[in-house]
Amino acid sequence: MFYHLLKYVLLGPVLRLVFRPRIEGLDHVPESGAAIIAGNHLSFSDHFLMPAILKRRITFLAKAEYFTGPGLKGRLTAFFFRSAGQIPVDRSGKEAGQAAVREGLKVLGRGELLGIYPEGTRSHDGRLYKGKVGVAVMALKAGAPVVPCAMIGTFEAQPPGRKIPRLRPIVIRFGEPLEFSRYEGMEDEKAVLRAVTDEIMYAVLELSGQEYVDRYAAEVKAEAEAAKTRRFVRRH
Repeated sequence: MFYHLLKYVLLGPVLRLVFRPRIEGLDHVPESGAAIIAGNHLSFSDHFLMPAILKRRITFLAKAEYFTGPGLKGRLTAFFFRSAGQIPVDRSGKEAGQAAVREGLKVLGRGELLGIYPEGTRSHDGRLYKGKVGVAVMALKAGAPVVPCAMIGTFEAQPPGRKIPRLRPIVIRFGEPLEFSRYEGMEDEKAVLRAVTDEIMYAVLELSGQEYVDRYAAEVKAEAEAAKTRRFVRRH
């Protein structure tokens, strides 16, 4: 109930009015049945803009930190994300990835839309990074099509660290559904999972026009933070 209140009364109309996002390819999103929306992740705003413009309800796998913050602010944030249909996912370790897959398959098993960011984290510099194979596992096990999606302009509107978004032109672009029935029964083969994931990421790249980096975003982000720390230590 609160999800629909947010979407149609409290948040959705405000987002559409303020950002006036241009929507392209919305007809590629199936009107019914299980499907995965796999997109790039540039901004905190992505969590709200895409659900606001979709006709169907979508459930995202969201990082567990959104649900575990301390104090009143943390409790309110957790309430908001749960009410908005987000599922907390612990992103540390192999078991965490398996838990995310299980939760995603539950959503798809109910014939619903599942939203996922295959990069695993927000891009810290606006580039598109290598996708993790969990999206491929879910697509093959559920037999669900994958609709690639590109958020364009949200990095400029709200880059990492900025709390209040700037008003910038936003485009949300959906591509044709990808189906992987040719790989049925091969969801345990690493080479197949990598090939499926790379095909999905290439489709996102075609839609977004971003620069692509064939490395995991979390690794590059950690290296950038370490280099920043070293520079700070040398200066002081």
